[in-house]
Parts: sequence; structure tokens; C-alpha cells
Amino acid sequence: MNALTKTVTNYLPSNRHLAGLLVVLVGSLFCLWLNNGLDTWSNGRIVGLSSLTLAILLGMLLGNTVYPNFAEQLNAGVCFAKGQILRLAIMFYGFKLTMTQVASVGMPAIMTDALVLTSTFLLTYWLGTRWLKVDKKTTLLIGSGASICGAAAVIAAEPVVKAEAHKVTIAVATVVVFGTIAMLLYPFLYHLGWLQPWLNAQQYGIYTGSTIHEVAQVVVAGNAINPEVGNTAVVTKMIRVMMLAPFLLILSFALTKGDNDSHGETLSFVDRIKQVNVPWFAFIFILIVVLHTWVPMSDSFERSMVKFDDVLLTMAMFALGLTTHLSAIKQAGVKPLILGAIMFGWLILGGGLINIAISSI
Repeated sequence: MNALTKTVTNYLPSNRHLAGLLVVLVGSLFCLWLNNGLDTWSNGRIVGLSSLTLAILLGMLLGNTVYPNFAEQLNAGVCFAKGQILRLAIMFYGFKLTMTQVASVGMPAIMTDALVLTSTFLLTYWLGTRWLKVDKKTTLLIGSGASICGAAAVIAAEPVVKAEAHKVTIAVATVVVFGTIAMLLYPFLYHLGWLQPWLNAQQYGIYTGSTIHEVAQVVVAGNAINPEVGNTAVVTKMIRVMMLAPFLLILSFALTKGDNDSHGETLSFVDRIKQVNVPWFAFIFILIVVLHTWVPMSDSFERSMVKFDDVLLTMAMFALGLTTHLSAIKQAGVKPLILGAIMFGWLILGGGLINIAISSI
């Protein structure tokens, strides 16, 4: 059996996966229904929630009460959802973006995204590991979520970082908490007139898309001004999402630094490259973006793929919640939350300065 065949086979569930996958699927569909229901019942007043947030919360509730009684029968399918289905979800994320959208906002948005991503991740790593002494894997996941695309980036980085479930949950929690605050704070500051001297409406859209954590949060913060600003914000955000693939490749290479070979000697540059855990699923995501751009597709097919991806992502988050133990989160302490808060402040101030500098060129 060659490597390609083996890889494809790993993505085909077996009989031992079915019970766990059925539970995860039902849970994710309930969260998608509940998310839509909350929006309808509240006439849109409940903002910032997403099916991903609801899935991890419900998953944690069940994972710390009922699920342990059935874990032996369901664990194989739940772990399949956390692994293979997660990677599939990242691939199909490409149906939410086209290269045409990227071109529509121009080079300022691309440069801003690149600078915000790089500075945010490096600052998170330095503060987390050197100053706050947060666990390295937790720090890497928090940095990934803050600098790229929130929960989706956290769960995409998990296979590269090889972090435990509770560390992924901690990182996702920082995204949910501070991303929600940013989503409400940005429009408030704009309407107060505090941002207008520095950023016009178009530049505010780029600022929003380049510094707020989640895509859904960017949609709310951008459209709170007007639909045009909302479109600019979302496209700028999706450019950050496209940077996920090269980011994961560089992260995988960086994590091999300092590794030793069987003789205890530091690996050479070439050996490090050979040991890189290539996140091929992220590059398939880029391929799907390209195909989505250049291959004619019907609107119904695109909508179906987006809905399918929403289900896959929600399944992965529900499975993550099921395997997250509150005792492990409690043991992590408040330092990860402090780190998330500091990076929240950096994205507002430092990200704002980067946006102003780029817009003045």
C-alpha cells in the first residue's frame, strides 16, 4: 500500500467509528439549528455567537457529565472527528474565498495582514514563553488563533503543534472571549468618532479584518458601519485565512529546531526540512480557493459546500468539547487568559498603528 492510498484510507471511517461519529453529527446539527434559532428568536440581537462556540460549550458540558459513561464505545469516532474531519473542514474552507476577492482590496490589505499576523504571533510567543511562562503548546495555539482566524486556526494548528484537547480549548476560549469584546468595541469606537481622524471608512474595514479574531466577528463589526465596509472587512479577513497554509508550514519547520538526531547531534538544515510535518490539508485548502476562483460553479453547489464545511467544523469542535476535561483547564490557571488579554490590547493598538502606517504610504 503506497503513501497516497494509505492517506485516503485513513479518511474513510470504519465500523468502530460509526457510533461516535453519529453522536458528534447529531450534536453538531443541533448546534447549527440552535445558532440559527437564537438569531431568529432574538431578531438578530444576540450577536457574536456561532455554531462553533455553541458546539464546544455543549460538548464540554456533555464531556464532563454524561460522555465518560459511554467513552469506551464512542471514543474512536470522536477522535476521528477531531482529526480527519477537522482536516477536511480546513480544506473545504476554501469554498468561502476567491482570489478575485483578494485582488479587490489591493496590496494595502495584504501588507497589513502580513505585518499584523507576523507581529502578533511572534509577540504572543515571546510574552507567553519568556514572561508569563505559559506552556509552549498553549502559547503557540493562542498565537495562531489571535494572529490568523480564531478557532479555525487553533484547530488547524493542533496537528502541527500536537497539543492536548484541553490546551486547544483554552486557546479557543481566548478567541471567543476577546474576539467578542472586539466585535462590540470597534463599532462603538468608530461611532464615537475616535477612529475617524486616523482611518476612513474603507481603512476601518481593513483594520477590522486584519485585527479581529473570528470571521463571524468581523462580519458583525464591519457591517455595523455599512455593507461596503463589511465587505472590505470580510475580504481582508479572508486574506489572513489564506495565509494559514504557509504559516503552518513555517511553524512545522520551526518546531523541528533544536531537535536532535539518534546520535544526540543537532539536526542540519536539510534534515530539519525532511522532518517537517507538511500540513498538506492546508495546501489543498489553497488549491480549492484557486479552483473556486477559476472553475465555473453554480450558486447552489457553492452554498452546499459552505454548509457542508460548517457542519464539518462544528463536528470537530463538538468532538473537541467532548474530550476536554474541566480539571485540566483549571490546572492551566489564569495565565493563558492574561496572555489572550495582552494580545487583545496589542491587536487594537499595535494593529491600529500598523494600519495607519500602511494607509499613509
